[in-house]
Amino acid sequence: MSSSDLARRAFLARIGVLGAVTGAGVLLPPALAAAPTATAAPPLPILVDLLRPILAELARDTLNGLTTFVVPGPDSYSRAQGTPVSSPGALEMGATDFMIEALDHFVPFPDQLAKPLSMAFVTALADTGSKLPDSLLGLIDLQVSTVDKALAIVLQNDESLPLSLVIALLLNLLATQVNPLALNGLFLSPFARLSFADKARAFELLEGPDADLVALLDGNLPQPLRGSVSGLLKFVGGALLEFPAFGAFSEWKVFDKKTRKLKSRPPGWQLTGYQPAGPVEGWDDFRGYYQGRTSVED
Repeated sequence: MSSSDLARRAFLARIGVLGAVTGAGVLLPPALAAAPTATAAPPLPILVDLLRPILAELARDTLNGLTTFVVPGPDSYSRAQGTPVSSPGALEMGATDFMIEALDHFVPFPDQLAKPLSMAFVTALADTGSKLPDSLLGLIDLQVSTVDKALAIVLQNDESLPLSLVIALLLNLLATQVNPLALNGLFLSPFARLSFADKARAFELLEGPDADLVALLDGNLPQPLRGSVSGLLKFVGGALLEFPAFGAFSEWKVFDKKTRKLKSRPPGWQLTGYQPAGPVEGWDDFRGYYQGRTSVED
C-alpha cells in the first residue's frame, strides 16, 4: 500500500466518513461480510445510494455537537462535552433542524467557498499522526477506494449540494486535528466527541486560521480568491456560532407554516422571559410626534 493510500484512508477517517460507513455496516453485503476472504465492496451505484442517508446522519450528529456547544442542555451531547444543564438546550429548541434547513436551503456564507471546500474533501491527503481504530485499519483497499469514489459522486453531483454535510466534514477534520482520539468514541462524528474546551480549540483553528486548513483550501479556490481563505474562514466560523443561537432562541421550532401561528410558547422565550404569554399587538401608550409635531406634510 502506498503512502498516499494510507494518507487518504486517514483523511476519510478524520472527516468521519469511514467511521460512519463501517458503523452502519454497509461496506460489504451480508454474505460477503461473513466470509473471511471477502474482497469485494458493493457496486458503486448501490453504495452511493447507501451512503447518502449515512452521510446525512453523520451531518446531523456533527451539528448536534455544534448546536449543543452553543446552547447546552440536558442531552447526551452536552453531558459528553462536560456542560450539561437542566434547562432546555439546543436539541429541545430544534436548533439542529434549523441549522440543516438553513445550510441546505439558505447559504449563510459565500458559495465561492462551498464548492472548493467540497473539492478539498474529494482530493485532499492528510495523515492524523496517530493510530487509526482497528475497525478502520481492517478495511481492505478495494472497500476504501469504493467509499472514496462514492463520496466524490455525492460531493460533485449536479444536484443542490447539502451544505450541512460539507460543514460537518470540515468540523470533523478540525476535531481530529485538535484531538486525534476523537476518531473513536460514543457518537457517530468526531466533533461530537470533543470536550467543550476542545470544540473551542477547533473554532480557534477555523478562525485563526490553521495553516494546514488554509493550504487544503487555497489550492482549490479560483482566482482572485486565492489568498483570501483567512477572511472567508473567519466569516464561516462566526456564522456557525451565530446560527445555532438564532435558531434556538427563535420561534422556529413551534411555528406552524400553514396557519402562520405558534403552536406553543418557544422554550427560548421562556428561558429569556421574552414577551408575555400570548401575542403582543402593540402598546396602549401614545407618546406623540417627534419634537411636538402634530402632523406631517410633504
